[in-house]
Amino acid sequence: MSSDLKPHNNKWQPATQVIHAGAAHDDPHGALTAPLYQTSTFRFSSAEQGTRRFAGEEEGYIYSRLGNPTTAELERRMASLEGYEAAAAAATGMGAIAAATMAFVRSGDHIVVSDAIYGCSFALFSELFERFGVEADFIDLNNEGLLKETLRENTRLVFLETPANPHLKVVDIEKVHAVIADSDIRLVVDNTFMTPLMQQPKRHGADIVVHSATKFLNGHGDVVAGIICGSDDDINTIKSTTLKDMGATISPHDAWLILRGLKTLDVRMQRHCENADAVYDFLAARQDIKKIYYPGAPDHEAQALMGKQMSRNGAVIAFELEGDEAKARYFLNQLRMIALAVSLGDAETLIQHPASMTHSPYTPEARLKAGISDTLIRIAVGLEAADDIIADLEQALESCRVQWQKSA
Repeated sequence: MSSDLKPHNNKWQPATQVIHAGAAHDDPHGALTAPLYQTSTFRFSSAEQGTRRFAGEEEGYIYSRLGNPTTAELERRMASLEGYEAAAAAATGMGAIAAATMAFVRSGDHIVVSDAIYGCSFALFSELFERFGVEADFIDLNNEGLLKETLRENTRLVFLETPANPHLKVVDIEKVHAVIADSDIRLVVDNTFMTPLMQQPKRHGADIVVHSATKFLNGHGDVVAGIICGSDDDINTIKSTTLKDMGATISPHDAWLILRGLKTLDVRMQRHCENADAVYDFLAARQDIKKIYYPGAPDHEAQALMGKQMSRNGAVIAFELEGDEAKARYFLNQLRMIALAVSLGDAETLIQHPASMTHSPYTPEARLKAGISDTLIRIAVGLEAADDIIADLEQALESCRVQWQKSA
């Protein structure tokens, strides 16, 4: 197995870790970049060696669904960035969430989930888990009293996103952890929107952290993948059960692409955040914007967590237009440069309509409870010149104004 650089990782700043953490230096040719081991299986030197590896008596690779040197380097780097002992890479963000949660529940168990999460995560817990006898309660996790009342003897985990998709609701991880600290309940946190550069949930009590690596970690819109970070024991459990048996493991090529993307994560996040601040300032000055959801807004609940849990505002903004759903759709259709597409964290600025797109798995009642209105729009601010992003938003908003004046 390849060696890593663990003795030095704790001393490095995050900007250095994204480039060097977990790197292996035993390539026979001295390759600077991690080699891509694009292979499905690995040769054994003897039948006896194959037997020992399957029995867990000898380290080494067997089959890329069970482990691969390129994937292992990505896992070491992500574990270092999040401050955990180990990590597991998955084929998608939802593959990571499913594997990380299913590994620790069985029929008859109960879980508690934030009332504001990604649509497919909501569907996983409200529909699939229910089919297999695991009951989920969706609540406001900032209400400590409600959380205490909701917990049961058979509660096995608490799951949350912060900031939440799509309207950037934040949850104080430390306060949630304090409620469950003396129980055998795992706290699982989706850290996709912040990345480990701007928020490290482990410092605040999270047992497991998941990411959609499709987003900022990769950063180039050409991969779907997920990451799970946790203790050695928890990651071993996940790898040897749900991740292995459901087959949601990452391909070596995708792992290699994310390793490439991670090298620029620090500089990309700086530009993403700077651009998002500029877009927020523009939107905040508009009379035709009804409400803005952004951690950088002076009245946003995230302000209480800045410097404590979060270090930056992030690069995702949600806002509601004055008007109805028809006006929101018209606005989206007027954009010229900004891409009407789901996802986030790409170089390109992306915009979408959560109620009919990413959060369509929600029932109308659940959307109302989560505050996802028909006029809510989510923009993931990219790396273009901020002035060009703003100019496109401005011309689309002006087109709306003119159109609605005609129809008035």
